[in-house]
Amino acid sequence: MLNEKVKNLINEQINKEMYSAYLYLDFSNYFGGKGLSGFAKWYRHQADEEMEHAFKFYDYLHDNGEKVELLAIAKPDKKLTNDIEVLKEGLKHEQYVTSLINTIYDAAFDVKDYRTMQFLDWFVKEQLEEEVNAEELINKYELFGKNEASLFELNKELGKRD
Repeated sequence: MLNEKVKNLINEQINKEMYSAYLYLDFSNYFGGKGLSGFAKWYRHQADEEMEHAFKFYDYLHDNGEKVELLAIAKPDKKLTNDIEVLKEGLKHEQYVTSLINTIYDAAFDVKDYRTMQFLDWFVKEQLEEEVNAEELINKYELFGKNEASLFELNKELGKRD
């Protein structure tokens, strides 16, 4: 049986991961509306990954004999007005998710819940990858996004993501 605080934080994380999927769908919608289908695909893939993360937490609670309480998913509230700000919001959001994972890890550490800490190790590594990807996307956009031909090539590159 999981510690109550750890269980509640994991349950809340399911909701946060689903919100992340909503947020990235909103980003995908923004870029799709601008005709940047590669960017739209990239963020759609991000949304899919966030749902996978939610299900990992969902399954972990069930595997530990805990019931999941599904919470309401908030509507993304960011006013998306320009490309670089969307990309920067993506990085900011990934940094926020990293802080959430760290909070769960700290709670598990406090009660010597080694199984949960081991489970969370995957997410710690994943968040590093997510932050690096978001930073690289910002850097590429800042280097190439002002030139239409380069933006077209970057859009094509992002559209190849599987």
